[in-house]
Amino acid sequence: MPGLGEPGRALSLTAAKEMIDNSFLRHLGIEHPVIAAPMGGGPSTPALVAAVSNAGGMGSVAGAYLAPAQLAEEMRRVRAATERPFAVNLFAGGYHPEIGDPAPMLALLRSVHAELGLPEPSISPVPPDPFPAQLQVVLDARPAAFSFTFGIPPADALRALRERGIVVMGTATTVEEGTLLAAAGVDAIVAQGAEAGAHRGTFTGDFERAMVPTLELTAGITAATRLPVVASGGVMDGRDLAAALAAGAVAVQMGTAFLPCPESGAAEVYKRAILAATEDRTVITRAFSGRPARGIENAFIRRAEPVRGAIPPFPAQNTLTRPMRAAAAERGEPGYLSLWAGTEAHRARALPAAELVRVLVEELRAAQSGVPVGRQDERGE
Repeated sequence: MPGLGEPGRALSLTAAKEMIDNSFLRHLGIEHPVIAAPMGGGPSTPALVAAVSNAGGMGSVAGAYLAPAQLAEEMRRVRAATERPFAVNLFAGGYHPEIGDPAPMLALLRSVHAELGLPEPSISPVPPDPFPAQLQVVLDARPAAFSFTFGIPPADALRALRERGIVVMGTATTVEEGTLLAAAGVDAIVAQGAEAGAHRGTFTGDFERAMVPTLELTAGITAATRLPVVASGGVMDGRDLAAALAAGAVAVQMGTAFLPCPESGAAEVYKRAILAATEDRTVITRAFSGRPARGIENAFIRRAEPVRGAIPPFPAQNTLTRPMRAAAAERGEPGYLSLWAGTEAHRARALPAAELVRVLVEELRAAQSGVPVGRQDERGE
């Protein structure tokens, strides 16, 4: 599968150049159209967030899995490492209090736990949605930007964010979702294309009908809303960045590309799986969290296939599989770890975050000028 900027995709280099000098970047106070995606569960460390921001892009705190006190501490640590703008991301929807019948999944996990030497799995009542308490922490801290996915926050929440001067970015996987976000009053829209790794942000209809390629989605939302659009999915190098800008994006949001960075908190076995990939081996699965997400196919995804119709929804399934995933990360066992990654993971490079931003900008300028430049490839081990 070619990258966004591979030969065969028409690029308007003039449009790409014009997009670099855009009011959205100036309003945020960032130099380069590069946003590090919020990667929950460990990868988006304060060190990674700060490194990207210090390099002239914008890092993102992944706050969805953090308790309010943890979220406040995470932002404090980022601010101790950078004076530059950063974003905070939360889940604004997709929270299901019901569990359904957990018996099939408990049976599967019982066998996996036995293999890993873990206690028998058990299921607990789903706690209240943490979003309201988390949002209050964001409002108090006043980061430069706030992004959200899985839905749309209540109108009073969006109003409170705007009153504090926080740039609000919502996630859309279809043009319809983009127009709903625009009507809600967001400042910008993250266009999550079909190529993107991790959880699908779809909040209207089935996710299968929302698998729109990144460039098509970016152009469609730009035309329909006239709001700044951040392209997300399949962006791995400066040529991809140029293609996204030419499609109408004001910036890109990149997750998989930053996973192998030394500042990333991803488990080493996770980083090795990304860097060992030689082709697209990703699939969309609900096996780990109960919500559709793209990752590298592994043993647990295959073992969960026979019971996929009985997988509890998010967040119950996410909680159920947490002990397994933690043990897998500690033991270096990729078969039972959620290896979230985009379709272009096989093009990832093991570079320090600041160096990756610098290389991306250099590659972008080369693409704009039409000068052929070799892609810096540091696959690592």
